[in-house]
Amino acid sequence: MKIIAYGPGGILENVIGLVGYESLCLMLADDPKLAGKIFDAVGRGLLGHYELVMRHEIVGAAIVNDDWGFKTQTMLAPEQMRQHVYPWTRKIVAAIHANGKPAIQHSCGCFRDVIEVVIDDIRFDGRHSYEDTIMPVEEAYEKYGRRIAIMGGIDLDFLVRRTPEEVYRRSKAMLERAQERGSFALGSGNSIPEYVPVENYLAMTRAALE
Repeated sequence: MKIIAYGPGGILENVIGLVGYESLCLMLADDPKLAGKIFDAVGRGLLGHYELVMRHEIVGAAIVNDDWGFKTQTMLAPEQMRQHVYPWTRKIVAAIHANGKPAIQHSCGCFRDVIEVVIDDIRFDGRHSYEDTIMPVEEAYEKYGRRIAIMGGIDLDFLVRRTPEEVYRRSKAMLERAQERGSFALGSGNSIPEYVPVENYLAMTRAALE
């Protein structure tokens, strides 16, 4: 048994946490050099974190947890993502791979415009966080499951509002879909907050245990 390590937030999340989202947007327009220095400082710190954590034998994989977007697009423009977020994320994934371990991305929000970068450029091995309003996990698996592991995906709203039997059936159907092809790990589309009915969570795990 191994643990999956994660970071204290990601590149973009930490920069937004330091300066605020609105201030960051203004800074990227008014003082891009300062914005670049902040991204680089955060990137160096997170890279050092993963280099340290990956040395431990008990760590079997790592999640790079950084929410890049919301329902319809990424938080920053594509060019800003390419300039400030992708390079440090690429270095972190390379450090994880250098220790012979898979790298998983967790990112909420719309990923249609960044998925090719995630797979072919940054070279994540797996990706987590799927929402039915953006792209249901079933669709994501058919589109990308041969190129990257699809992780989680039982939509959180579905997990909260539907019956235990509906949750069980969808979870079981996803496992059956992936049974011969692999590249899937059953789980929720996002975190499991306290308002998820316990019986619904157990219905999802029961499908896996069976």
